Amino acid sequence: MRRLPIFTAIAAALTSASAFAQEGLEIIGKPITGGKGFQEPVTELMRDIVWLDTMLLVIITVITLFVCALMAVCILRYNRKANPTPASFTHNSPVEVAWTVIPIVILVFIGAFSLPVLFKQQEIPEGDIHIKATGYQWYWGYEYTDEEFGFESFLLDREALEEYGYSQDEYLLATDTAVVVPINKVVVMTVTGADVIHAWTIPAFGVKQDAVPGRLAQLWFKAEKEGIYFGQCSELCGKDHAYMPITVKVVSEEAYAEWLAGAREEYAGIPRERTMALAE
Repeated sequence: MRRLPIFTAIAAALTSASAFAQEGLEIIGKPITGGKGFQEPVTELMRDIVWLDTMLLVIITVITLFVCALMAVCILRYNRKANPTPASFTHNSPVEVAWTVIPIVILVFIGAFSLPVLFKQQEIPEGDIHIKATGYQWYWGYEYTDEEFGFESFLLDREALEEYGYSQDEYLLATDTAVVVPINKVVVMTVTGADVIHAWTIPAFGVKQDAVPGRLAQLWFKAEKEGIYFGQCSELCGKDHAYMPITVKVVSEEAYAEWLAGAREEYAGIPRERTMALAE
């Protein structure tokens, strides 16, 4: 696994722009101990998912209560003691029609609301920023294709968390470098894998896309709140799958412009081969 202390020390010297982008940012998109719901949605896509989930929960609850009520009626009214002489009929056409038609109506109703949510995720809009994310065993590589520079993102060891401004609670979530994007801009990510299947996801954004070797897939998001958001590889990709986190920092347009200026200088001209050599 390429997360050696020597690489961390070298990366610290090369990531002043990333450190700047983190200053003053609230950590929003992270797991919460004892949490039972979704993370705070900060994109339209995630708000749609939360709304759809709530609607489905209401429908499922009503159906469950209705079925339980029918079972209670059958148990109490048609048991051997209350109804010693059972009925002799074999079918009931109105009931059979009802239990066929009603589920169809319910499924059509659900589809009428869920398919637009799915299509919104899959119909990629014109992007303001384009980033290519490549999954490796076991880290992520990012290329800002409009700017012609890129960098790798590795898990931070426990010893390096505070140096980068994180707490011990962010272990297995925080990375040495992060994807930095401006607020309220459409970001289109092209996702692929270099070795096995990985998956790029940020729960607070409502996005998840498999990174398949030899294929290019896309996702998009427009973050509406500044902060730091975490994700993790979501496809079992080998022994260090659990050590492959994702960090995204959403900053103001001014902070992004300043980070971008520094990133062009720091990352442009550093060949991937050199970065890989540092990690060996």
